[in-house]
Amino acid sequence: MTFGSEMPDELREAIHETRTKWGWFVFLGILLLIFGGIAFGNLVVATVASVYLVGTLMLIGGIVEIIHSFGVKTWGGFFLWLLSGLLYAIAGFLAFYNPLLVSVALTFLLAVSLIASGLLRLWIGIRDRSASGWGWIVAAGIVTILVGLIIASGWPVNSLWVLGLFLAIDLIFQGWTFIAFGITLRSAAHHHLKPTPSPPAP
Repeated sequence: MTFGSEMPDELREAIHETRTKWGWFVFLGILLLIFGGIAFGNLVVATVASVYLVGTLMLIGGIVEIIHSFGVKTWGGFFLWLLSGLLYAIAGFLAFYNPLLVSVALTFLLAVSLIASGLLRLWIGIRDRSASGWGWIVAAGIVTILVGLIIASGWPVNSLWVLGLFLAIDLIFQGWTFIAFGITLRSAAHHHLKPTPSPPAP
């Protein structure tokens, strides 16, 4: 018995429906590529947009924590959640009030995070030298540290464009990923719909 015959009808229909929507994935990928190109063309605007995105997420997180604080039974927990929510909400408000100032802080945090992540990868790779592929982990750690040091060396002047550059690169990678996924779905759909030859008559 083949795997396809064991597959439930609902799952088979869901897979078929997804394969028929391959064009939407390609369309979304093209849109992301366009947005990534626009972001590359104006990194300052892309930086502000990324700060607005972070600010929106922090505002939402702050409001959720404030609402959650009123459901906490203890006074200590109530004030802890309320204070955390207020700090998140204030940080989100500052992102909209002065996005360039917030971009300075976020760029610094990005540099520190990259250096810390690179050091961690470097330590893991050196510690597990007996494992296969440990050299790639060490190389990735070194590259990550170098990127963090480059960002830190140009801080705070580069705060105007670093976040925008990361946003543009992420949009372009996401765009190519969606396009490749859509093309894969299209090939799978054509293969699935291709009629199977009937067995020769005896």
